[in-house]
Amino acid sequence: MAPVAASIRKPTITLGRTDHEKLTRLAEAVQAGSAEVSDVLLSELERARVIPDKRLREDVVRMGSRVCYATEAGEVREVTLVYPGEADITAGRISILTPIGAALIGLSSGQSMDWRARDGRVHRLVVQSVGVSEPGGQGQ
Repeated sequence: MAPVAASIRKPTITLGRTDHEKLTRLAEAVQAGSAEVSDVLLSELERARVIPDKRLREDVVRMGSRVCYATEAGEVREVTLVYPGEADITAGRISILTPIGAALIGLSSGQSMDWRARDGRVHRLVVQSVGVSEPGGQGQ
């Protein structure tokens, strides 16, 4: 498994302290029932550079951010990163507890990242823009 993991590109990510603490608790809380997704999120949280919330740039993906990204197939998508209870794929609200949600957290405009879908395939996305957090996106 190590050669596959080594082939996935993981850029530097940055998280605010509040998101880091809340997401760590969330990932640990769901670990028994959703170990695979929890492990992916915990891995991202462990490698993140954690800074005070006030120092986090507006173009960094955090909970509640509206993110526009392009796929390796050239498709452009716009989604909002939310907690599991707020997820609604038809409304473009994706859960942090999905492979794409975990891949987006902490990225900033212009960064690209490879991520593994639930079917095992590796995909690449490029963040084009990050909107200001929505009210209610934080603190759920």
